[in-house]
Amino acid sequence: MNPPAESERSRDRRGWLVWAAPGLLTLVVTLAGIGHAQPWRDELATWSAATRPVPDLVRLAGTIDAATGPYYLLMHGWTALAGTSPTALRLPSALAMTGAAALTARLGARLVGPRAGLLAGLLLAVLPATSRYGQEARPYALATLLAVLATLLLVGALRRPTWRRWTGYAVAVAALGLLHLIALTLLAAHALVVLLATVRAPATAGLDPPPDPTGPGGRRGVLWRWLVALLPAVVLVAPLVLLARGQRGRQLDWVRLVRVDDLAALPGALAQSGVVGGLLLGLAALGAARLGRRALLPGAAVLLPVLLLFAAGTAVPLWVTRYLIFTVPFACLLAGAALAGVRLAPALAVVALAGLLGLPDQAALRRTHEWPRSAPVDYAGVARVVAEHGQPGDAIVYSPRDSWLFPDLGLAYHLGARRPRDVLVVRDQRQRADLWAAECERPAECLAGVDRVWLVVTGRRADPLAAVPGAKGDALRDAFTVRQVWPRPGLTVALLTR
Repeated sequence: MNPPAESERSRDRRGWLVWAAPGLLTLVVTLAGIGHAQPWRDELATWSAATRPVPDLVRLAGTIDAATGPYYLLMHGWTALAGTSPTALRLPSALAMTGAAALTARLGARLVGPRAGLLAGLLLAVLPATSRYGQEARPYALATLLAVLATLLLVGALRRPTWRRWTGYAVAVAALGLLHLIALTLLAAHALVVLLATVRAPATAGLDPPPDPTGPGGRRGVLWRWLVALLPAVVLVAPLVLLARGQRGRQLDWVRLVRVDDLAALPGALAQSGVVGGLLLGLAALGAARLGRRALLPGAAVLLPVLLLFAAGTAVPLWVTRYLIFTVPFACLLAGAALAGVRLAPALAVVALAGLLGLPDQAALRRTHEWPRSAPVDYAGVARVVAEHGQPGDAIVYSPRDSWLFPDLGLAYHLGARRPRDVLVVRDQRQRADLWAAECERPAECLAGVDRVWLVVTGRRADPLAAVPGAKGDALRDAFTVRQVWPRPGLTVALLTR
């Protein structure tokens, strides 16, 4: 028989492996090919915002993307240290997803058991969605990390309600709200658990062991401490909510009202793979049935944010599936509980099967982050054409200028100082505190004295000049002819000569 001290050391080693193995696997998966896919339009917006001086970032938040402003500020500091290569832009997200997988394992171990936690973390690591958002310079991976962290801290604070624990929870919730407003719908699940923890039967909160009723203020004090812990988030997030509300019509003009069939497509969209999403949903349902009352917290953390966003999306265009990516770790936790009911080897085989089924999507997302992936936008290809065939004195024109594809940002990112003069611009993105530049009202006058123009239009165009509307198109057609056209995925570039 082992001495007690040796037995405790053995348990400590096993506990360390529960969270370290998923974290390490996630790090390996998210770093694999992290720089292969060129930045897509949302990442170009991140690059454009993060590379502006802080005063200009504040001005930008007053015009558009206020809800993403804190993330841009964070990335401003990061890019000053690490640079703006695709890998550098995405590395914070990869590290955040690594932390999310490790904390998911910790949360699963605390709520269900070490085996369930380990399997939940490993399952999260192999999902295509983990790679997608772990390789994207947007706030979703960081929000996922903070959602799991806040929930883990809440569990600890409910079991031992000290001010130190509630302070950690308050910081995590405030950071979650600053990075992703929609992720605050998670608080509905937290509220449910806190309320149940204060009634006569605390075990109904799904926590094992149940909350300690002997702490300061008893169980009733838990409710007040939770409400006080939300105050920093309210104070910090309220200005963002007010700003973002006024920008919704402009920022989400491409989003339609939600329909019932959008719910059916949600598992595949969240997992970034239809078959893997279906497998995850089935396992999560089995896990919820197996856990009973212990499924309350992870189950509510999945269902309540989905239902709240769906309800809001029936009246206001808000339903964007990637906004709900922070719920995926909790679905993995339920799935891990289902797999924990069998021996470890078959359970690991199911995790491996999920990874194998997602391999085609894993490979596709490393080629492009556009959705659908059959319609990528090749900014780098257009940039190569301009760099190879350009001459001193060339100008460049974009159409349409207000496109969400951001062709001008794409060329600026890939060409930098080698980009031809943007001849029609009178106020650039930084001067306008916007993501789009303003062009001159008399294009013919602005084009005077230019002999060669690079025309970049969105989509595949056999006749790029014919695709340019308004006065800009008239000025180009009157003074220039098409010398050569290079179609590229998502864009067409043409060289015009006078």
